[in-house]
Amino acid sequence: MSSHGFEPVLAEFERHLRLERGLSPHTVRAYLGDIASLLAHLAATERESTGLEAIAALDVAALRDWLGDQHRAGLSRATLARRTACARAFTAFCHRRGWSDGDPGLLLGTAKPRRSLPKVLDQAEARAVLDGAAAERASSGDPRDLRDQAIMELLYATGVRVSELCGLDLDDVDRDRRTVRVLGKGGRERTVPVGAPALRALDAWCVRGRPALVRESTGPALFIGVRGGRIDQGTVRRIVHARLAEIDGAPDMGPHGLRHTAATHLLEGGADLRSVQEMLGHASLSTTQIYTHVSVERLRAAYRQAHPRA
Repeated sequence: MSSHGFEPVLAEFERHLRLERGLSPHTVRAYLGDIASLLAHLAATERESTGLEAIAALDVAALRDWLGDQHRAGLSRATLARRTACARAFTAFCHRRGWSDGDPGLLLGTAKPRRSLPKVLDQAEARAVLDGAAAERASSGDPRDLRDQAIMELLYATGVRVSELCGLDLDDVDRDRRTVRVLGKGGRERTVPVGAPALRALDAWCVRGRPALVRESTGPALFIGVRGGRIDQGTVRRIVHARLAEIDGAPDMGPHGLRHTAATHLLEGGADLRSVQEMLGHASLSTTQIYTHVSVERLRAAYRQAHPRA
């Protein structure tokens, strides 16, 4: 990449994604990786052009050629759809910067990914996870058990993303109003209700668990690791996988599976789709609608199993 003068282009695109669009660090990394792949392909095919000159020569044929290489390499439809969307964002950015006369990304079609239904716990499995042996261990007062119980309760109670949970501070929890203030994607802030069991688990962690792990450098983080720093996403994922592994028959899933589970159980309990959208922080209602398909599929499975003439 360095020999073709694309570093300034990538740097400008990164600033655009972070500062103008407010995307998460994870999404920014994914976009930059995709565009680095596109620019490497461009460098290999436009050997006589460098930097902005090569960007100006980028057309829809080059974009399709790049995506064709990705397809032949065996990338999934979901990955190809993401890379197509990323290419569109990049060509629109370049056009607005005046680096290209037109926007070839507008001519790209999209291979829609097959949307598989997410795994979710049924309500009995959710109760077993939250009220089972792990919850009994938390009652012993071990700081890590208290923390892990509070994490599981909060993930299921609120449906927050793992990144949002790790970013919570102590003053984000309003016990009087029974809410949590969450900073979501794009820097959008929302307020999410929390049930009494989750608040009790949080109180036990904050009063009896967290003080045992606090260090001088800890800061305001709600959840912290054994060395006193803000807990990281990998640790939360390990906690969730380990807790679910203790329940016979429960599907193996990470924190996002608990997010799916919370949304599905809300809809099964009669919540309307708009309320679930607001709680999850989805920018589009179409993203939330997958949970209606989950609920319908579960209803069909129950019907096939229980109805004598199914």
